Amino acid sequence: RLYAAVPRLWGEWVFSDAVTTRLVPARHGDASGVRGAAWLWPAEISSRP
Repeated sequence: RLYAAVPRLWGEWVFSDAVTTRLVPARHGDASGVRGAAWLWPAEISSRP
């Protein structure tokens, strides 16, 4: 119900002619945010001397 109701309300709050964002359930559960944050950096980060 949330995924159908919220996009109908976006028009009142978004400053754009069109909203193309899709609201969908997390594919990998609640850990998806942590996974996305981990992808922001390369696997190996060199440390400063």
